[in-house]
Amino acid sequence: MSNGAKAVLEGGPIDLPSRVVTITPPGTEIKVHFKNGYEHFEATPRIKDTAEGPLRVYQWTYRTAIAE
Repeated sequence: MSNGAKAVLEGGPIDLPSRVVTITPPGTEIKVHFKNGYEHFEATPRIKDTAEGPLRVYQWTYRTAIAE
């Protein structure tokens, strides 16, 4: 079992594999590696009830590509 803080991701690609992610350390932005880039999410004041308990919601803001 992980002791890291977790968050719920909203928005972004519909095929993102996980909507509940571990964040270390908790902050205002999460960057998730996905396919050939990163999806960026920012913290909102909202809390969502999940199977893992109430978690902070992070909303998708933009995507950056990884240079090849």
